[in-house]
Amino acid sequence: MTEFTALPDLALRSLGGSVVAANDESFAERENLIRPGRPAFRPHTFGAKGQVYDGWETRRRREPGHDWALVRLGMPGVIRGVVIDTAWFKGNYPPRARVEAAEVEGYPTPAELEAADWVEVVPVSPLTGDAEHFFEVSDERRYTHVRLSILPDGGVARLRVHGEVRCDLSVYDGIGLDLAALENGALVTACSDEFYSSPNNAISPGLARHQAEGWETARRRDGGNDWMMIRLAGPGVVRLAEIDTANLVFNAPAEAEITGTADGETWFPLLPRTRLLPDTRHRFRIADAPVAAYARVDIHPDGGLARVRLHGFLTTDRP
Repeated sequence: MTEFTALPDLALRSLGGSVVAANDESFAERENLIRPGRPAFRPHTFGAKGQVYDGWETRRRREPGHDWALVRLGMPGVIRGVVIDTAWFKGNYPPRARVEAAEVEGYPTPAELEAADWVEVVPVSPLTGDAEHFFEVSDERRYTHVRLSILPDGGVARLRVHGEVRCDLSVYDGIGLDLAALENGALVTACSDEFYSSPNNAISPGLARHQAEGWETARRRDGGNDWMMIRLAGPGVVRLAEIDTANLVFNAPAEAEITGTADGETWFPLLPRTRLLPDTRHRFRIADAPVAAYARVDIHPDGGLARVRLHGFLTTDRP
């Protein structure tokens, strides 16, 4: 039921998501809905509007209707599941909620989104207080925005929209792109270990601010090594590999190597086994590489990577 949570949160603020509008945020700001991490709470912390909540909270509604928030997905895609989290909202949670989705290209304003063709992906469903609610979605359409409606009012701590990235790569025609970027549609499909953090962190946008924003494995005691498998944004030719061990001062791998495959059977080297330094952004030129659809990154023996970038060209854009 909750297997979809292993997929990226398309709405996450750190992945480019934004709560572009809400009809009301009297008690707590709408931006909290898509913040990373678990909601926090400190009792008896009162401000001018009452108890401070790490979530979105509307006023007590005294007229017919309901409250809503519009979210632009940081990474457009196919939605596989939604999580509505009412953590810490115990006497002020909404009794019901609904989620709709729409595909609107370009940069629509909130007013333009109101007129969009919205599709219900989570029907009106009951909620309880201080709990995570998981909803599977069976819809193969691509969406760029979601709308959370709470009926009639109250507080929601987090909204998670898990799915598969389906972005428009045509903007990179002729100029190349990061074939391993999560935001371009790449995904870590397997890894040897994710004891401390998810391997998809290593292909997330931006720079890692601390160790938890990268991929880190447990300490190996068996003489083997750790690895991750990346499904690239599309078949392409890798020209530059970037391996970043930022923030990993005493737990960076000693070495790394990268191999590629077009068919999942025949593998070829992209980067030979190469020494790494702690807390360092390494860049390696790659010459005459065949077309790859997947890349495997092996670290020796264990440790962590802040980011992995594989810059190159999709096969249709190869210069």
